[in-house]
Amino acid sequence: VQLQASGGGLVQAGGSLRLSCAASGRTFSSYTMGWFRQAPGKERDVVATISWNGGNTYYVESVKGRFTISRDNAKNTVYLQMNGLRPEDTAVYYCAADRGVTTTPSSVLSDFDYWGQGTLVTVSS
Repeated sequence: VQLQASGGGLVQAGGSLRLSCAASGRTFSSYTMGWFRQAPGKERDVVATISWNGGNTYYVESVKGRFTISRDNAKNTVYLQMNGLRPEDTAVYYCAADRGVTTTPSSVLSDFDYWGQGTLVTVSS
């Protein structure tokens, strides 16, 4: 599986961005998908994950109510809608795929098997 993230950019605090992650391969619809981020000098952390059918999601506490993860299995694409952006959301955002078959999406970085190249989100104050 190859993952291609896009949609990052520079936005003012309070603004919105939508990230997309296009996946190759026929098995996308069976994978848990996730968005992670890595700020300068910090470790990569989970942002949100979504089960194979979109029925279950996980959000890190800091983005609840502001970010929404979704997926379109017909288009092999997962999205991250980010509203109410804050300077502390500035990071490189990565999409990732977990081959594990589960209805509860993992939030553990090491569970994810495939990674995209990352897209930079910069939020100015």
